[in-house]
Amino acid sequence: MNRPKVVVTGMGAMTPLSHTAQGFWEGLTAGRSGIGPMTLCDPTDFPCRIAGEVKGFDPAQYIAAREARRMARFSQLAVAAALQAVEDANLRVEATASHRVGALLGNGNGGFPTTEEGCRTLVARGGARVSPFFFPMTLPNMAASNVSRILGLRGYNSTVITACAASNQAIGEAVETLRRGAADVMLTGGAEAGISQLGLAGFCAMRALSVRNDEPLRASRPFDAQRDGFVPAEGSAVLILETEAHALSRGANILCEVAGFGSTSDAFHPVQPEESGAGAIMAMRIALEDAGVGTDEVDYVNAHGTSTALNDAVETTAIRGLFGERAYRIPVSSTKSMVGHSLGAAGSLEAVACVKTITDGVIHPTVNYEYPDPGCDLDYVPNTARRANARVALSNAFGFGGQNACLVFKRYDGG
Repeated sequence: MNRPKVVVTGMGAMTPLSHTAQGFWEGLTAGRSGIGPMTLCDPTDFPCRIAGEVKGFDPAQYIAAREARRMARFSQLAVAAALQAVEDANLRVEATASHRVGALLGNGNGGFPTTEEGCRTLVARGGARVSPFFFPMTLPNMAASNVSRILGLRGYNSTVITACAASNQAIGEAVETLRRGAADVMLTGGAEAGISQLGLAGFCAMRALSVRNDEPLRASRPFDAQRDGFVPAEGSAVLILETEAHALSRGANILCEVAGFGSTSDAFHPVQPEESGAGAIMAMRIALEDAGVGTDEVDYVNAHGTSTALNDAVETTAIRGLFGERAYRIPVSSTKSMVGHSLGAAGSLEAVACVKTITDGVIHPTVNYEYPDPGCDLDYVPNTARRANARVALSNAFGFGGQNACLVFKRYDGG
């Protein structure tokens, strides 16, 4: 394939474990949970009262106060992560080249808490009292827009809104943008900050959330036989992607390559995955083929691993379906076991984990794995991190609507 390599040169993250990518990774490898009592809304009347929140986040550390007041929290988190990533990559966006630098982020709900607040204002005080910044705060594209505006990125700009697959698909589409020559640098990843009573009500009505309120640290338990639903979460991570030529020309520190991307639809059900895992298998297969990587070369799978009964079983089936007997020899772990499910941002956090797995030679654990499930019988790296020479990592993201998006990260060995 005669196309440019796409490489990662920087990362930033705002997560329930830490306000930096490195701190996030250290928390993951230590097996530390960032889940606790919900504080961003009053959950008293709901069966789920826990969440993975970005605790102590002060947007004033990253954004001027006037700007911050005009942004919803998901945009604030995205801007903070983007600023970190630019600094980590030692990237200087020159005015003459700013049209060659773009932003492409994934998001699920936009400014959902702000939407709820606007509706409450409308009902209680009338439409004239709704903020004039209601739309600029709530629209899902505003995270990428604000990142571009504040950093002066005048290149390709877009937003992917494919539920829990959004970040993976955004990163994949950013790779394609670079491959086709539409940009030299892309800021990509995702952001989500939807913790609100309205969001909580919707998921609780579906019985999708964990109700282990008395033991929040043990509530998210992907692949465990006693899992009872996912834990809602928020966060953002942004990666700096560049063409290899551009990264080398400026002497950037190349962390790894994003080598493959695959996206499919189950075309099956509004919220449930198709039980054979056929759509997930195809997405993983397309990503590996795009990367030029065989199933015998994959050293690690970062699972979607939500801690719901059906998702974990179907994902296990899909991994077995793709890898056959070798599936039992591939380490699989779930980042969500420690930070919960940040929906449209989840893939971006997991991308950071995949990059660090390759650069640091460590696979983070799936915590709270205590009771084996006969239907989930792979090596989930239970409870303790593991040293590993991981050259190729596959990251899965599967969202409502049957949206599947998979990425392949690969160790960078030079031209």
